[in-house]
Amino acid sequence: MKSKLLALSFLPFVVACSKETPIVVPAERPALTMQVGVIASENAASYSGDVRARHEIPLGFRVGGKVAARLVDVGAVVQAGQMLARLDVGDATLQVGAAEAQLTLARAEVERYRLLFAKKFISQSALDAKETALQAATAQAGLARNQSGYTNLIAEHAGVVVATLAEVGQVVSAGQPVVKLAQDGEREVVIAVPEAQFSALKVGDTADVILFSGSAERHLVGRLRELSPAADPASRTYPARITLTNAAPDAALGMTAQVRFAPHNSPSAQLIIPLTAIFQQEKNMAVWIVAKDHSVSLRPITVAAYRENGAVIASGLATGERIVSNGVHRLSAGEKIQAIDTGVTR
Repeated sequence: MKSKLLALSFLPFVVACSKETPIVVPAERPALTMQVGVIASENAASYSGDVRARHEIPLGFRVGGKVAARLVDVGAVVQAGQMLARLDVGDATLQVGAAEAQLTLARAEVERYRLLFAKKFISQSALDAKETALQAATAQAGLARNQSGYTNLIAEHAGVVVATLAEVGQVVSAGQPVVKLAQDGEREVVIAVPEAQFSALKVGDTADVILFSGSAERHLVGRLRELSPAADPASRTYPARITLTNAAPDAALGMTAQVRFAPHNSPSAQLIIPLTAIFQQEKNMAVWIVAKDHSVSLRPITVAAYRENGAVIASGLATGERIVSNGVHRLSAGEKIQAIDTGVTR
């Protein structure tokens, strides 16, 4: 009897041990991250500009005529293949009718001359002349039909209308701009560089771009893509375009931006990161690099100097890379984190 009671007392323990232990998936650790940018300094040149599309295309009709309708206004979002404006088709319709009539006549003439040639009433040269006239009439009819289709102005790319350059009732010539379209895709910041600072910049320079959206500021990394070699005759400044190297989906067209370049051949042209971002073990220093999948990996760096606002990096980091800025001693290689963006180091 006692043995039975002893066996029953161990039964709950055996049942509990037989249950599978659930697998606990570790939660992603939240961590402060930031994007590496150029150092801001008192000597850095700063310019005001606005956000533009990389490609702004003035669109016009391939034929001249009177504008019968303009179907879009400034700010309209259009898709590829959408009609933007159209011309009065009265003249084009008459031209197509005349060309078709000439083609019908040319075909009838060729048929009649072929019969006459078969009966030896005309020469080969006379028939050849009618055959050539038929080819010319066919080409002229095709040209008239094409030009009739050119009375519709179609958007070849998706984008936003940034300017309207013609009104309904206006007579425009072939190729005259009617609508300016900013294509979807890459965004740039347009600035004006004064004469005194023109020689200090070169294509490819890295810049810190600050976008102003209400009371908030957003820091992005830019690259000087284009610097005009000729000054604007009115303002005596040199137009320049800075490409945004990191994604900026909220960079609306026309948004105000501030661009700052670091001087060349000076310590302020290096990179700087906060001291809390450095993972140090004895004399070895490194930072945690955040990948696209939010996993982290340790990368050795070389520190050139220490300042009150952080450490100047001599090697190991590149502009635009994302690093963990705080809590670096709590991470392990390959661990995925919940990245909290704090902006751009500058």
